[in-house]
Amino acid sequence: MSMVFVSDIFDDPTFRDVRFLEEAARLGPVHVWLWSDELASSLEGSLPRFPLVERLYFIQAIRYVRQATPIHRLPDRHQLPRNWPGSAKSNKGPAARDRPIWVVDEANNHPEKSLYCQANGLEYLVINENRLNTFPRERPANWEPTSGRKKVLVTGCFDYLHSGHVHFFEVLSQLGDLTVVVGHDDNIRQLKGAGHPLFPQEQRRYMVQAIRFVEQALVSSGSGWMDAAPEIERVKPDLYVVNEDGDKPEKRAYCLKHGLEYLVLKREPKAGLPARQSTELRGF
Repeated sequence: MSMVFVSDIFDDPTFRDVRFLEEAARLGPVHVWLWSDELASSLEGSLPRFPLVERLYFIQAIRYVRQATPIHRLPDRHQLPRNWPGSAKSNKGPAARDRPIWVVDEANNHPEKSLYCQANGLEYLVINENRLNTFPRERPANWEPTSGRKKVLVTGCFDYLHSGHVHFFEVLSQLGDLTVVVGHDDNIRQLKGAGHPLFPQEQRRYMVQAIRFVEQALVSSGSGWMDAAPEIERVKPDLYVVNEDGDKPEKRAYCLKHGLEYLVLKREPKAGLPARQSTELRGF
């Protein structure tokens, strides 16, 4: 399959951004050229909200991305780095059928990008906006991990997915196959009040499922702090994990009653990354 190039800042990836990467991945392995802070500032007129090291960690955690490489210089946003794999300035150019593809969305489509691709032996493809606002076909509802590892389960709102969540998932994935149960909208409102959640349950579930450390993501169907009880009964995990914020008496009592191992982990950021709180990122 042809290599697929994407070039962007990816400062605060949304559902639409991840859908774009998924659609791009249908064409071939995705290589993201991730703008550095300085390049983003020169092209966008301001520094990104999240530093390069954090953006790089997040984008590399998305299952639809094969590789992400920071870039520090570009003449403008309508070109790629000079030495992309297969370019005339690197190695021998690829055969026509294997030519790399530069993929953009409609908002970033520009004639100069098309001309650049024509001059440098790339294909050029624009993904229709309508495809980015719909959900793709999902795994069957009865899908189960088959690796033979322990089943690990975690629950939460995951309303504003950030690097702290990704690191939490990464740590848990080392303990076994990870299932994440995302709280349904009505229950989140009951627990956290009006204005919550910021994003609807299917978008939150999709974003969690897009992280490569997660085997499957489900939406809860119960209520209260044990809203995931029906899903726990179905998945039958070996281990139920929470962070310190999610440690609740109801959860401890449930696990004790059902003989389920319960583990509380400290909230710690990935080494070298800042600590993040969804409340601060949302602004309320």
